[in-house]
Amino acid sequence: MSKYLIINADDFGASVGLNRGIVEAHTHGVVTSTSLMVTGRAVHEAVTLSRDCPELSIGLHWDVWGEEERAFDISNLDAVRDEVRRQIDVFDHLLGRLPTHIDSHYHLHRRAELLPVFQELVAPLGVPLRGASPVHFIGGFYAQWEWQVTNLEYVSVPTLQRMLSNEVHDGWTEFSCHPGYASPDFTSVYLHERAAEVQTLTNPCIKQTMTDLHIHLVNYAAYRAHQTP
Repeated sequence: MSKYLIINADDFGASVGLNRGIVEAHTHGVVTSTSLMVTGRAVHEAVTLSRDCPELSIGLHWDVWGEEERAFDISNLDAVRDEVRRQIDVFDHLLGRLPTHIDSHYHLHRRAELLPVFQELVAPLGVPLRGASPVHFIGGFYAQWEWQVTNLEYVSVPTLQRMLSNEVHDGWTEFSCHPGYASPDFTSVYLHERAAEVQTLTNPCIKQTMTDLHIHLVNYAAYRAHQTP
């Protein structure tokens, strides 16, 4: 077997600064895929930017809370189901196609009570649902594992190189990341760390490490093409 790695940037469309960082990490680095927040303040700019990035696969980053944790009762499964359908429809309207994959802000879809709802609605689309598909999900590239305590070592070049060496095995793997830049339209406890992610993801050493480890850097469109008979 071969090692296939997807590097997916979450939060596309959340702000102009995040959009800029994601596109930079794709065009000058190793990000191959992103997840679009159709609820984001800069979603229309993200859609426009994506037209110049044909190799960037785009999925849905389902979101009901946002960084400000707006009110949404996730215990209301009918409301969750309706909102999943609505955001898929909005995605289709914005891009003229379905998402290449689906995940969610704060990994909400992975909660035990919500996962069956997502599996039910995503299965007919034939696309991967993060953490519930043959694509092995790795979320360790993140600089704030203790609330509001930043450690940039977790998003450094040596850390990513170790992850590539130790956590990419035969088959399909996804690494999530959160590249971006600060801008006035977005506030988050995880903000300035994102610029450090951009620096690591665009460092030429990372591509060389992948070559040395015989890792194929791919996107979710390639995964779907591989699964099609």
